[in-house]
Amino acid sequence: MQALRGFAWLLVLQSAGELLSHGLRLPFPGPVVGLVLLLAALNFEAVRTPVAACADFLLAHLSLLFVPVGVGVMTHLGLIGEYGGRMLAVIVLSTWIGLAVTALVLRALMKQQARQK
Repeated sequence: MQALRGFAWLLVLQSAGELLSHGLRLPFPGPVVGLVLLLAALNFEAVRTPVAACADFLLAHLSLLFVPVGVGVMTHLGLIGEYGGRMLAVIVLSTWIGLAVTALVLRALMKQQARQK
């Protein structure tokens, strides 16, 4: 029952994020605003405990979330055979670019913090 309450909290906070995002015309998607609300709400035990139970449940059954992806791959093997090399190159390149940007931003923030001290 705790996991169900936690799932309800997640849905309520995501819905609130959607409402805030659309209502205030924020430049962020609703789920991102909902995650920020969740981060603030996790300070309260009434939210933290059920959400933790929900997270444990979802992590215990994580393999079920990959079944649709596996079915999609199996049904589109022809496309993967045709475009698989390009897709792999794009995934590897975008991952490396994301890591590089993250490292550069972290380095700049660390230098800025060192200068402030």
